[in-house]
Amino acid sequence: MSDTAEKVERFRERFLALEGRTGEVFVGQPELVRGVLTAIFAGGNALLEGLPGLGKTHLVKTLSRLLGLTFSRIQFTPDLMPADVTGTNVIVEDEAGRRSYVFRRGPIFAHLVLADEVNRATPKTQAAMLEAMQERSVTAWGERHEIEEPFFVLATQNPIEMEGTYPLPEAQLDRFLFKLSVRGVTREELVEIVRRTTGGETLELEPVMERDELLEWQRFVRSVVAAPHVLDFVARLVLSTHPDDPGASPRVKKLVRFGASPRASQALVLGAKVRALLEGRMNVSFGDVRAVALPALRHRILTTYEAEVDGVTADDLVRERLESLPETVET
Repeated sequence: MSDTAEKVERFRERFLALEGRTGEVFVGQPELVRGVLTAIFAGGNALLEGLPGLGKTHLVKTLSRLLGLTFSRIQFTPDLMPADVTGTNVIVEDEAGRRSYVFRRGPIFAHLVLADEVNRATPKTQAAMLEAMQERSVTAWGERHEIEEPFFVLATQNPIEMEGTYPLPEAQLDRFLFKLSVRGVTREELVEIVRRTTGGETLELEPVMERDELLEWQRFVRSVVAAPHVLDFVARLVLSTHPDDPGASPRVKKLVRFGASPRASQALVLGAKVRALLEGRMNVSFGDVRAVALPALRHRILTTYEAEVDGVTADDLVRERLESLPETVET
């Protein structure tokens, strides 16, 4: 077995070990766990949407402990201010009585940041995370403060139909690599949740992976090959979500206001590279792209009012594009 093949197999072992350990703590929803871990190994942020009480916060806290990362939680509320997220300058006095400004870091300065119920804060506060999510830094009073790698924002949000929520700005949604839907629990899962949380048993969580190893695997993910014909499929898929693109279907032209951005292409390729490694390959296939299309695209397609009235979602439109778009085209 070559060195590359051995490393691919090692990646699978370590990823699945982390996934399995998470499943011992977080009951059910294996698709959700796989999606969050894929985003983390791809180096991106993830948005988890679902009703309250389904364990979104518990999942994020579990992963922070299993990865041995510094963790902070920001509970988003309507009165939360931007400085409560990023930090601010404060006046300090030294022993000689001289006063100066010192930047006091906010909770955004951690490896893994849980932005809990992010859509309960006002748009101004939501936007405070934009620079950190994209640039891995915070600028305050003209001074740039770097955030140590790895850095992830795992945000939870309630469905926008619920009272007291503010829709996330499109620019912020675009900075999430994946948007993952959190389904309700089954009867068997609910029984297991109650058993674990109402008894005297406590589960000790030791790190499965350390920071340096995670950074190494993130670099390895980027070394996976995506052939030109696969990249062309990704580009055509993303462009076909735009109503003014020649490749757009009649439904897209009618029901979409704005299509997916170039970041969607990056999300598709990076997510597909992680999946390729999990399948034991160092090259991305069309199937890998298709497997990550929904979480990579659903939050980047803005539908019209007519689509809402007809009950057509972004997921429906992505599925349609995957079914009808040819994988290769003649040049």
